[in-house]
Amino acid sequence: MSELINNREYRQKVLKELIEELHRGKTVEEVKPRFEELIKGGVTTSEITEMEAALVAEGMPVEEIQRLCDVHAAVFKGSIQEIHGTVRPQDIPGHPVHTFIQENRAIEELMAEIQNDLEEFRKDDSKSNLKKLIKGFDKLWEIDRHYFRKENLLFPYLEKYGITTPPKVMWGVDDEIRADIKLVINLLNDYNGDREELTEKAEYALERVKEMIFKEESILLPLAVDTLSEDEWMNIQKASDDAGYTLIKPKAKWKPARVDVEEKAREEGEEPADDGYNEFDAGIMTPEETNAVLNTLPLDLTFVDKDGIVKWFSMGKERIFARPKTVLGREVKNCHPPASVHIVEKIVEDLRTGRKDHEDFWIRFKDHFAYIRYFAVRDKKGKFLGVLEVTQDIKPIQEITGEKRLMSD
Repeated sequence: MSELINNREYRQKVLKELIEELHRGKTVEEVKPRFEELIKGGVTTSEITEMEAALVAEGMPVEEIQRLCDVHAAVFKGSIQEIHGTVRPQDIPGHPVHTFIQENRAIEELMAEIQNDLEEFRKDDSKSNLKKLIKGFDKLWEIDRHYFRKENLLFPYLEKYGITTPPKVMWGVDDEIRADIKLVINLLNDYNGDREELTEKAEYALERVKEMIFKEESILLPLAVDTLSEDEWMNIQKASDDAGYTLIKPKAKWKPARVDVEEKAREEGEEPADDGYNEFDAGIMTPEETNAVLNTLPLDLTFVDKDGIVKWFSMGKERIFARPKTVLGREVKNCHPPASVHIVEKIVEDLRTGRKDHEDFWIRFKDHFAYIRYFAVRDKKGKFLGVLEVTQDIKPIQEITGEKRLMSD
């Protein structure tokens, strides 16, 4: 059972109940309070129309649904959009769209400061002016978190609706901007006196960031607002804290009107069903035990099914690579930057066809030495079920010497 019922489905259910109450003889004034409560969170005329059309599709006579027209008029005395209005996501503090836009404003403010520092640096490339630029571009690098949330929290939902090309193109440009900023940071830290080269690269990086802000706010975010459901925006908000923010933090939590299904079931005297046990080749565990055991393993585990869909990953305390929950249900090829997709596809194909049973990599990453292994998962008859990625920090293991035969204090 989902933790929270979809708001649109809930509204449709209540609309049906209101129509039935009118049919049984209740007056407009009697059902009006419940209708007002239903649309508190903001509802458009088109949404009411869509929900009513869905009720007709289910077999409810149009004449019955027309009874709601009197309720509309009594509540709004006119158009729903004209009187009640629709609250725009970008105007709601804490909503992911509002947060993305507020970050963009902070980025623009920072870039204006950097631009002023660049002008000073053009006149005088002193150490103090150089330090100002280093500080500014180091702060600008926080944009990586903004792009990370966009790529790993927002893009997966657009892909669900078949919108794949804009995210792929934008991710590729994001990576180019990251590289542009990194190049400037390296030039600043290793400044060799070539003032013209440095200022030219810095100006170019700032212009690329500016262009991306325009693309996000004129193309990407409006598209996402028109496409994503309230549930999906709430999932993005929940995952955003772990992903991190750029230059600012939301001052509020967005709290849409929700219906907690399990709480509602308890109020009605129902209890959530017992999930039972997971049965394995050697023993059984409850779902709670299974989840805890997998999260206790000193490994990062991710399972991609035979169709290339990310279905599960472990949630250990110390992950090496970030895994937002929005990757679940996403095609694995869309979880990587465009430049490395061909490598991912080759690994999966080799494991699927049986050409290989596993593929191993090891890389230095921050303070870790990551040992990354990909295994073909097959059933007892050899049928391919998917790919298991196992990542472990082997740096502590490499540092082991001698023997340890006694317990630690």
